[in-house]
Amino acid sequence: MAKRRRLSRSGEFDRVYRDGSSHATRYLVLYSFPRKGDEEADDVRLGVSVSRKVGSSVDRNKVKRVLREAFWELSERLPDGHDFVVVARPEIADLIEREGMAGVRGSLEEALAHTSPGERST
Repeated sequence: MAKRRRLSRSGEFDRVYRDGSSHATRYLVLYSFPRKGDEEADDVRLGVSVSRKVGSSVDRNKVKRVLREAFWELSERLPDGHDFVVVARPEIADLIEREGMAGVRGSLEEALAHTSPGERST
């Protein structure tokens, strides 16, 4: 059975928000946190947060699907043993409508390029 590689508990999200580094773009905020001493230390895990400001539940679920797919397309560039949380800003729905997956991937690449341990831009 394949692992889902997702953050699911609020405590996991809180730890990434509180202790991780972040970088914001116009469309999203990317938080990263290096795990230490975990039994799954090599796995990269992802959490996605999309607020009601983005739109209806259908719109929010579409944004979450696109964010997850774009994130995992960049998986070879991700450091091992990290947790990531992507927080979508309301403008991301317009980006998906205009540029689709390529626009979201570009925004994620920008955030990944600027996120380093201990750095907070937000």
